[in-house]
Amino acid sequence: MTSPSVTTIHSRDNAFVKELRRLAQDTTAYRKQGRVWLEGDHLCRAAIERGLRPSVAVFSESFWPLALTEWASAATKNVVIADGLFADISGLESPARMGFLLDWPQQVSLQADAATVVLDRVQDAGNVGSILRSAAAFGFRQVVAVKGSAALWSPKVLRAGMGAHFALRLVEGLDEGALEALQVPLLVTSSHAGDFLHQATLPWPCAWVMGHEGQGVSRGLEDRAAQRIRIAQPGGEESLNVAAAAAICLHASGAGR
Repeated sequence: MTSPSVTTIHSRDNAFVKELRRLAQDTTAYRKQGRVWLEGDHLCRAAIERGLRPSVAVFSESFWPLALTEWASAATKNVVIADGLFADISGLESPARMGFLLDWPQQVSLQADAATVVLDRVQDAGNVGSILRSAAAFGFRQVVAVKGSAALWSPKVLRAGMGAHFALRLVEGLDEGALEALQVPLLVTSSHAGDFLHQATLPWPCAWVMGHEGQGVSRGLEDRAAQRIRIAQPGGEESLNVAAAAAICLHASGAGR
């Protein structure tokens, strides 16, 4: 067996290191570079399990001897970076010891008949990542982000998604009008109007619309909805966090079909 090809880098001024730092710390750099940065063995393993092959695997210098057995053949190219440089690149408080560079799947077209989650200007990366996890868990295979939503492949959303990205068809940057192409009924969440979720008859497939953290679903999408749904809250709270509401609604749809 031939030894894996390895490039070792110790300079913070190296062009590859600069590109990696931008990918790790800039929310939209993946759109310019056409690549995404997966940091940590959990995300890397999730990508491999979905049959994806990274273009480059990156390891901290101290971890590389330990990585040889499992990871050396994962990518077409291996890069080993000094520990201090890896920590400087990382977007994590406790830097991981490895990561993958993966070709960004670019913009994919809307699948009209797919069970879908629509993000209507959901801006918090943690919320978006959590919603992606719920979508994948409960049988929704497409997530559509309306303009104004958090960048779906940003480092923070990737970390919060915990590998859900690789199970989903992700379409981002659409105008509201583009959703007219969906051939499944739109369901919108509301804190004050519509059928209670536990009493409603839910269509399948469908497209759940999850709205902005403060403003909720836009009037335009509300007007197009086939159903308005609210979640009973006997505890008396005014509203739920959008990621929590999404988990409840998507489970009710997916588990009940």
